Amino acid sequence: MPLDDNFQLDSKIPSGPLAEKWDQHKFDIKLVNPANKRKYEIIVIGTGLAGASASASLAELGYNVRAFCFQDSARRAHSIAAQGGINAAKNYQNDGDSVYRLFYDTVKGGDYRSREANVYRLSQVSVNIIDQAVAQGVPFAREYGGLLSNRSFGGAQVSRTFYAKGQTGQQLLLGAYSALSRQVAAGKVTLHTREEMLDVVIVDGKACGVVTRNLISGEIKSYSAHAVVLASGGYGNVFYLSTNAMGSNVTAAWKAHRKGALFANPCFTQIHPTCIPVSGHYQSKLTLMSESLRNDGRVWVPKDIAVSEKLRKKEMRPRDVAEADRDYYLERKYPSFGNLVPRDVASRNAKDVCDEGRGVGKTGLAVFLDFSDAINRDGRDVIEAKYGNLFDMYKQITGENPYETPMMIYPAVHYTMGGLWVDYNLMTTVPGLYALGECNFSDHGANRLGASALMQGLADGYFVIPYTIGDYLARQPYKKVSADHQAFKEAEKGVKDSIDQLLNMKGERSVDDFHRELGKIMWDYCGMSRTAEGLTKARQMVKDLKVEFEKNLKVIGSADELNQTLEKALRVKDFFELAELMIVDAFERNESCGGHFREEYQTPDGEALRDDENYRYVAAWEYLGEGKDEKLHKEDLDFEYVKLTQRSYK
Repeated sequence: MPLDDNFQLDSKIPSGPLAEKWDQHKFDIKLVNPANKRKYEIIVIGTGLAGASASASLAELGYNVRAFCFQDSARRAHSIAAQGGINAAKNYQNDGDSVYRLFYDTVKGGDYRSREANVYRLSQVSVNIIDQAVAQGVPFAREYGGLLSNRSFGGAQVSRTFYAKGQTGQQLLLGAYSALSRQVAAGKVTLHTREEMLDVVIVDGKACGVVTRNLISGEIKSYSAHAVVLASGGYGNVFYLSTNAMGSNVTAAWKAHRKGALFANPCFTQIHPTCIPVSGHYQSKLTLMSESLRNDGRVWVPKDIAVSEKLRKKEMRPRDVAEADRDYYLERKYPSFGNLVPRDVASRNAKDVCDEGRGVGKTGLAVFLDFSDAINRDGRDVIEAKYGNLFDMYKQITGENPYETPMMIYPAVHYTMGGLWVDYNLMTTVPGLYALGECNFSDHGANRLGASALMQGLADGYFVIPYTIGDYLARQPYKKVSADHQAFKEAEKGVKDSIDQLLNMKGERSVDDFHRELGKIMWDYCGMSRTAEGLTKARQMVKDLKVEFEKNLKVIGSADELNQTLEKALRVKDFFELAELMIVDAFERNESCGGHFREEYQTPDGEALRDDENYRYVAAWEYLGEGKDEKLHKEDLDFEYVKLTQRSYK
């Protein structure tokens, strides 16, 4: 149902001084007493850092939780792939860090397109996350004296990133998983694996359940609850090639969007500068090399195109390039931050030097990440202790030893800052429907700082939603809507009809073939840089491809069995609709900011040029129906504590 013409987005940001908003809000919101918590049931979609931490925390409080994941184990969520670390403002290094500095760096790093209040809260609770993780046994690296170790990450001039070698996401997820498993054993969490959410059910304007498909048997089933929490990750796989797990998708968030949840800033996607370059046309995904490598690795390309050509033809080796003939372009252009500039800046500069013809590798779409200086300075043993598993992974994939020859890297799609619009309580525009972690838009603006994804996911799950969801539930009756309600039956029918439509097409092209072509369109025209002309062309290309998808798709097998082709088809169908909205959002935002780089809007130095007078807002889109243009709602962003300036890392 369309929103009322007088609808206004209400972010519900508490009043009062910035540093006191969250503490005061926790006191002001309604509580559910411990005896009553056991009367409520909450559904959580996703078991990554946000979902697992939320499920465990809510169950620990006494709520009854149903947690769903489409993997065979909650431990297989994509959070496990995060490598470099997690930010927190503990200032263990005594180098000038603070809650306010983390807040400032995050707002600046996001190019002033995020809410001050949300970001400050994130910075505040970051210090608690580390204590929580240590108590769970997460094996963070430690200094000789026993204190937790920190390293630097892009967009900051302090060392605030806690890490567990090159597998921080894995260790943090195991911590959250252990807390989740404890609640499963206690009977407070019912864990549903290999079960994918395909619709959210709304009754009387409130979220009251979901419809799922069992990926083994194909069974369509409904579950009701008092509230629904989405923690289903981002939508980077709309580009086909990305650093995301191949199963990562937008379906849960998109189904919520179709049922009334506004989708915010969909064009804000992050390109990570430190990925292993594409190796072939039929590659299925890309592999991330942690941003932590930029602490010790130096990024360079030859100064001369002729030298780059010799390297591409393997007529010379990287070690043969004299120091005077190398361009350490990030250090040259950004002397204050050097190789630790934010991801969007590093990515665009890598693209620029490759576009000039100075790229390396067989495709020319790569730059060097060189550790020779660090190895000579600190010794191989020190570098191996920091990054050994990452170096091993690189060697296994490429066949080259990064201890002896520079890594080759190139930007790739990694993270999505856009997502479902949520207020300060993390509730979407649908009452009772919440979004946590990467599937909401709230904290990172137009560009996420490295090591902040793990921070946001755990902040939302451990320290925000356990408080804010109670404010909603305290106003709800104990009796929940039955799964026999007509709304559930209608939702189930809609899911079955969609599945039947895909199975009955009997076309000739595979799902992967369509997805690969869609991703190429998005990468070429809505990737690292965009133009009005290119976006206009891309929108028509997506529309035309979607028409063919609906006529010429071939889905083998049936609905009543394990059918991964059908799973992909359902997800790619949603990617087509999302792709068009991303293009529209990028076209409407006539400025450059963070990961959204419109070539028409740049400084004389080639940096992103914002238009704060006209575009200092969150773009929140309302779904109006199949084939109809979406409606734009704006949430104006106020900057009371951080001065709006042209972002500079020079």
